[in-house]
Amino acid sequence: MEKYFNVTGYCSPNLHYMVDIEGKLTEIKKMISRNDYFIINRARQYGKTTTLKRLAKSLSNEYMVFLLSFEDITDETCENEEKFCHRFYDLIRKIIQYEKETPWALELLNGFAENRTLFQLSEFISELCHKADKPVILLIDEVDKAGNYKVFLDFLSMLRKKYLDRDRFPSFQSVILAGVYDIKNLKLKMRNDNERQYNSPWNIAADFRVDMSFSAAEIAIMLGDYEREFQTGMAINEIAYLIYEYTLGYPFLVSRICKIIDEEISKAEQFHDKSAAWSFEGFHEAIRILLNEQNLLFDDMIKKLSEYPELYKMLHNILFYDQKYTFDINSFVINLGFMFGFIRQDGGRNAVAVANRIFEMKLNLFFLSEAEFKNRDELADIKNLNQFTKDGHLNMDLVMEKFAEYYAEIYRENDRVFLEKNGCKIFLMHLKQIINGTGNYYREAQTFDNTRMDIVVDYLGKQYIIELKIWRGGSYHEEGESQLCHYLDRHNLEKGYMIVFNFNKNKKTGMKSVERNGKIIVETIL
Repeated sequence: MEKYFNVTGYCSPNLHYMVDIEGKLTEIKKMISRNDYFIINRARQYGKTTTLKRLAKSLSNEYMVFLLSFEDITDETCENEEKFCHRFYDLIRKIIQYEKETPWALELLNGFAENRTLFQLSEFISELCHKADKPVILLIDEVDKAGNYKVFLDFLSMLRKKYLDRDRFPSFQSVILAGVYDIKNLKLKMRNDNERQYNSPWNIAADFRVDMSFSAAEIAIMLGDYEREFQTGMAINEIAYLIYEYTLGYPFLVSRICKIIDEEISKAEQFHDKSAAWSFEGFHEAIRILLNEQNLLFDDMIKKLSEYPELYKMLHNILFYDQKYTFDINSFVINLGFMFGFIRQDGGRNAVAVANRIFEMKLNLFFLSEAEFKNRDELADIKNLNQFTKDGHLNMDLVMEKFAEYYAEIYRENDRVFLEKNGCKIFLMHLKQIINGTGNYYREAQTFDNTRMDIVVDYLGKQYIIELKIWRGGSYHEEGESQLCHYLDRHNLEKGYMIVFNFNKNKKTGMKSVERNGKIIVETIL
């Protein structure tokens, strides 16, 4: 069977192109050898299920492994101890029945299966671990599905007690839970929705610090596997770095981009085949498709922003107002954003940043779409979008010119306070109307070398850089021009754009081209 890039469910090395996670499994095995109990709490579609299944398989020779999933746990299942224990025994039974070498375990289970209390379940676990000829490991996937129920926390309390008493009574060598939420943040359904449950019995858990994201080198190895089969001639390292630069190794996003290039871009009229698809142009077309599709990851992101207004406000302020937040994991909203995978700690600056460029672009689209509905009457009425393309490329000079006309018509000097805060959003709403559906754009709040770059536009294989500034004097303006030249050098571009919001009474507005450090800068003074 031909391999393919998989973005739904478990990934198998025999069926799918995937990153080699053996190094990550080795780190997890070290924790198991230390008898650690821990939780793998990572964002949605971050490879947790694949990791657990691969881990269970690799441990099977050395340990007796029980890999369970609470995916189909229901309200009824968690109604009381009896029903929860009945379901737990059923999950254990399914595994034991397939283990031909352990008939004793099935006999033991049958002796306990009619018992319906957590105390009796604890006794069964002790007997199981005592009689097994190998250490016993328990892995539970999708624990979020049970996390809202008191009986589940009581179950964790039972495991905690067994952990603390394991020098006297047999117990699991290691227990690994996997889910999005950190157990200490799970809310009980029986509590008021406004209350937060922090009294977690899972305070015995060791810190899980294994990096489950994919590095550029790991992505390159996966692409090399693909290239050996199809011989597209792609520049493997360059494409791998592009994918990493936009995703920071978020597993679903990495695989989704590759899948789009392989299965959609390679069949598109302008690319024709896999060789043309695995290119700079093909990559950016894949990004455009990704940002405009519906998928579970993006749907969940929008849902979470609706559920947590504080998180919505923080991300909006970061993207449009350059507001800085200290990365304090003890802050509820920051902990929440980090747990969901929406934010990260920005380098050594201890500041909050959007988790990756794809999320930044998707959030930009979402926030701007909402702003369009709220400010429909204030948007420029652009009737002929074709005027902005010339010889197959975006006529960015005309984009700037039309924005200057629109700005002069709509806004007045008494709007200064509003414009200082919202100037970037106003321009992006204008830009979105023009390139939406054909190109991509993103804002880098901070570049990798800690310098500032505002807007990068990718349109039909060509990039444009636009710097937004507020006029604060001649020397500050010249510094901005030099910065823009630096960005242009990094992107191998000869021409850049600058929009300057000038609120002085005697300002001189209009567009002009200046040459600085061998680069052409088109400046629009508003």
